[in-house]
Amino acid sequence: MYDFENKVVVVTGGAQGIGKCICEEFEKLGAKVCTIDLQENNYFQGDVADKETLEKYVEKVIADYGHIDFLINNAKPLFKGIETCTYEEFVYALNVGVTSAFYLSKLFLNYFAEGASIINISSSRDRMSHPQSESYTAAKGGIHALTHALAVSLSGKVRVNSISPGWIDTDYNVYEGPDATQHPAGRVGNPLDIANMVLFLCSDKSGFITGENICIDGGMTRQMVYHDDHGWKLEK
Repeated sequence: MYDFENKVVVVTGGAQGIGKCICEEFEKLGAKVCTIDLQENNYFQGDVADKETLEKYVEKVIADYGHIDFLINNAKPLFKGIETCTYEEFVYALNVGVTSAFYLSKLFLNYFAEGASIINISSSRDRMSHPQSESYTAAKGGIHALTHALAVSLSGKVRVNSISPGWIDTDYNVYEGPDATQHPAGRVGNPLDIANMVLFLCSDKSGFITGENICIDGGMTRQMVYHDDHGWKLEK
């Protein structure tokens, strides 16, 4: 069992999906969780793409607790492709997915407790793509790269790692047939698969891990796929 009693955890995008599961798992272990989300939640409602909102959020966290132990950058960027995504929408996606993670790390810089960790939630799309996914993919690629840059800059002060989820069903649906069996692990993922890794990376059991990206996708990105090979067909 991890010892997170009274640890202060900041989670962006914590009102739903993977972020909500991360919050719940930390709370079960006695941590104090400070969520920020566009949706209503029990701590702070606001848009992480907005600079002043982030500053007010950090002010509240520090006023309430004086420090933080873990920063989980999980807020989900806008998902749009080159044909429909405007300049403003692309910038907004990067602000949600990358800039907020950088700025929160900077704002909390002098308030990280000993043994602190930053966990950035990237995506398996940081290394592979579907068509019309540029805003989301660029943001996830950016936070992946930001991870190792921060790990070096914060050496000896904060460990920084990232997680790249694959297909995670946030409603915990159980899939059968090809949806499941196409995964080398034999199933589609759920939020606990990600939350469990977040807990591990924040614990002292991972004390020698920093600057790393861990892809949790049931093995999909390790699977070579060619048209007409093993029953795979390219359809457009």
